[in-house]
Amino acid sequence: MLKFHSVTGVCLLPCILVMMASLGCGSGNNFPNPGVSLAGTSNPLVAQYTIVPSHKDSTAWVEFGTDTNYGRRTSTTPATTDYGQQLNVLVAGMKANTTYHMRAHVDWFNGTFVDQDRTFKTGKIPSSAGVPPQITVTRPTPGLSPSGGIELFNLVGPPTMLRALVTDLEGNVIWYYNPGNGGSITPMKLMQNGHFIMNVGDLREIDLAGNMIRDITTDEVNQSLQANGYPFTISVFHHDVVVLPNGHWITLANTSKQFTNLPGYPGVTDVLGDALIDIDTNGNVAWAWSGFDHLDVNRHLMGLPDWTHSNAIIYAPDGNLLLSMRHQSWILKIDYANGTGAGDIIWKLGDEGDFALVGGDPADWFYAQHYPNLENTLGPQLTLDIWDNGNLRASSDGSICSATCYSRATIFEVNEDTKVATLLWQYVPGFFSFWGGSIGDVSNGDVEFDMTTVGITTPESQVMEVTHYNGEQVVWQLNLTGENAYRAYRIPSLYPGVSWPD
Repeated sequence: MLKFHSVTGVCLLPCILVMMASLGCGSGNNFPNPGVSLAGTSNPLVAQYTIVPSHKDSTAWVEFGTDTNYGRRTSTTPATTDYGQQLNVLVAGMKANTTYHMRAHVDWFNGTFVDQDRTFKTGKIPSSAGVPPQITVTRPTPGLSPSGGIELFNLVGPPTMLRALVTDLEGNVIWYYNPGNGGSITPMKLMQNGHFIMNVGDLREIDLAGNMIRDITTDEVNQSLQANGYPFTISVFHHDVVVLPNGHWITLANTSKQFTNLPGYPGVTDVLGDALIDIDTNGNVAWAWSGFDHLDVNRHLMGLPDWTHSNAIIYAPDGNLLLSMRHQSWILKIDYANGTGAGDIIWKLGDEGDFALVGGDPADWFYAQHYPNLENTLGPQLTLDIWDNGNLRASSDGSICSATCYSRATIFEVNEDTKVATLLWQYVPGFFSFWGGSIGDVSNGDVEFDMTTVGITTPESQVMEVTHYNGEQVVWQLNLTGENAYRAYRIPSLYPGVSWPD
């Protein structure tokens, strides 16, 4: 079952502890000014501002920065009970070994309070957490500025290296997480409640200080699958998990099935396939899907036993699911219907799928793709950003990778009614990134993408922000050495609904 973990017992570091009940600037209030304290957390890059508000309808937020101009802020946290409740605001997004200024703002129905300026010095990232990769940032096109925000990384590399981190646009680490089990983190995503969700072997939700909020294991899922009459079990969670508007988590998982004397595979073959698992807020399986029930096991573009190897899930506005299936070079639309669907495949997008491609050149399709991103829907028209790795790319003469294999950033328009797909835009950076990667639009209209592999002998990745209007120009580029960035993407800030500038 889903496990909840208390976060009230956070170990507060003795770097700063200030209690205050009457300082600050109040206006128009009928209540005493709130009590305030500021302290460290178990993450040396994260502070905790603790406020005891004077009314249950109070809300609080904190502004912070390296000087008293501040420049960044947290989201607003509401109090939920009467006067006396301790309200904690985690302040994250700070560089190591740096002194920051910060102050709290508290508002209620007829009053406000602004705390005095306080300082907090972050610590260094401990060696036990892992070594950060080498990061360099350039802005190749003078006069063009990147989209604001920060960069979130899911890294794959030696166990001695950091696996999950966030940087500013200069490449400075401003947040990190160490799962403590030596595992890679695929994926890690910011949730609407301000926490992170991730797969680290178990599915885990943490707050900004790294405190566990809830987690679920494969054993718990298998118990629920059996209790609900599903005929399969799972071995591991992998590659993706999404949070639905109703609070459910949908995750990818591996399941397997034995086949005898498949064409080209004499004897018994234990085929590895994909399952989708919908986990409700109580940790129970609410809906489940297995690829073995809907696809032909004899279509295996990259061979067996790793048959489908999906890598991304999208919850579509119509309540169905899109599933990126790398080893089929397809994106599937699956009848989920907000948990009531039969799981039928509504359509398959890609070479040999259900859509005609404008122009007809099979080389224009995506192959062994990663991280499709649904950017827009207008009636039956979908706009998808897709990182096209290019493995097994078909050529117009029918050959496979007859020229040098290459990877691309692409934007496709898909008409679900006419079953016509159009390649709207592509950018070929000149690398063959044969695995991993991500892509998405950023707030200024540019496209950002991550090439997981740009080095052959050394783990290296490259992230680029490129214009896709009036010619392609590289606005911002980050090179990472020592690990591979399985995914890297821009987020507005560490706080939902809050945008930080460049």
